[in-house]
Amino acid sequence: MLLYCMRREWAHEFPHRAGLVHLNHAGVAPWPARTARAVAAFATENTRHSTENILQWKQKESALRTKCRQLIHAEDTGDIALVKNTSEGLSMVAYGIPWKAGENVVFARQEFPSNRILWQSLQARFGMDARCVDLSQAQTPEDALFSQVDRHTRLISVSAVQYDDGLRMDLARISEFCRARGILFCIDAIQMLGAIPFDLTETPADFVIADGHKWLLGPEGIGLFYCNPDRRDLLQLNQFGWHMLENPGDFESQQWETAKDATRFECGTLNHVGIHAMHESLHMLLEIGIEAIHDMVSSNISYLIDISMDNGLDIVSNTDPDRRSGIVTVRRAGTDSHALFRFLLGSGILCAHRCQGIRFSPHFYTSRDDLDHALRLVCEYV
Repeated sequence: MLLYCMRREWAHEFPHRAGLVHLNHAGVAPWPARTARAVAAFATENTRHSTENILQWKQKESALRTKCRQLIHAEDTGDIALVKNTSEGLSMVAYGIPWKAGENVVFARQEFPSNRILWQSLQARFGMDARCVDLSQAQTPEDALFSQVDRHTRLISVSAVQYDDGLRMDLARISEFCRARGILFCIDAIQMLGAIPFDLTETPADFVIADGHKWLLGPEGIGLFYCNPDRRDLLQLNQFGWHMLENPGDFESQQWETAKDATRFECGTLNHVGIHAMHESLHMLLEIGIEAIHDMVSSNISYLIDISMDNGLDIVSNTDPDRRSGIVTVRRAGTDSHALFRFLLGSGILCAHRCQGIRFSPHFYTSRDDLDHALRLVCEYV
């Protein structure tokens, strides 16, 4: 009852049109109403006042960094950089590490391309080995990764949650493994942050990257990049511009120094529309509380699994509570999954086609009525 009341309390932030059910937060999420208002207000201000209030923009940028720090429990706001997307942050890591011939990186075959092809792209340039691992080829997905590690392994990169079936990785175990061996640990957290709590003090990592347009309910084009301060000088910079300087306002000086904090990774002017939007979305999520949000997401996932099984659907996702995320992928035997997917989209059910099935990814505010409606359409399709 408590979770039901909390969903109802925040439902006004998501005034979707009648008949639309958004079950694709693992793809692109809708904005809360407050976020839309913030963007509209910023656009109006810009139109009426131009850059007259630009110092307030800087304050909003600083506030967003603080909220990003709070979200992942980073030690200092200076450890947070704002990036365009997850791929940019991952590329900063991949092409910033001074690789030596013979070293290797370990990652999963099941990864989204952003966390797979960039490691493979390193082989020809640096003479290192990109080890692509099938997570199903061992007792646990972590064991599969560890099986490819040797004394030449420089980094393990993994998505906190796999995008296709929602498999949740044991980040604490991987973190402990890496720390014991001096291996760098990089987390693509885009399918986790905003739906599942994450705490760097409990699960240390060297790099954490996440775009804002999925579970964080923000816009595309803005995300967070955390770099462990002990690794900051390790990454070689490959993008240069005025914003990444220690004194970015000194335009005339012929002498320059890279910023000491994580703003060194921000080469140019930031996306202030995105900053205003993501600030509002993050403010709402932190106001509700990530633990409470996780409880509501988990409740929705449990309900989806139960009613899917009751209706004879095959569950592709791992149903172990410790492996669940905000994603459930299902199949209906004897049904053309592509055709079913197109039918659902045409019926106003926003979902995704993954693993030859239908991927549902409800957020905290998703109602049971919406889940029932989506599953009813899956079962009634002919």
